[in-house]
Amino acid sequence: MTRQTFTERLIGLIRRIPAGKVATYGQIAAMAGNPRAARQVARVLHACSQKEDLPWHRVVNREGRIALETSAGGAEQKRLLESEGVEFDLAGVIDLDVFLWRPDLLR
Repeated sequence: MTRQTFTERLIGLIRRIPAGKVATYGQIAAMAGNPRAARQVARVLHACSQKEDLPWHRVVNREGRIALETSAGGAEQKRLLESEGVEFDLAGVIDLDVFLWRPDLLR
């Protein structure tokens, strides 16, 4: 049995985020085994989203906000999330109590 690298674990987790839900950078990092690696999640998304066909738009910051600038993909991310039913308040924040992916509750 081969052991997965941290990057492979991140990619696998990001692939599992269902439509209509979001995960935070820190949540994905912690689930992959390193709760202090939120920036690594961002790097993997930047480097691998297209090549690995990842649902990159489902990863947001810990406040429920899109981390990307509007002109650098943030508007597209918001559009994609809204098309899946994710709602934003007037300040552009997603209610994580409603839309946060909680795979531990699915067991």
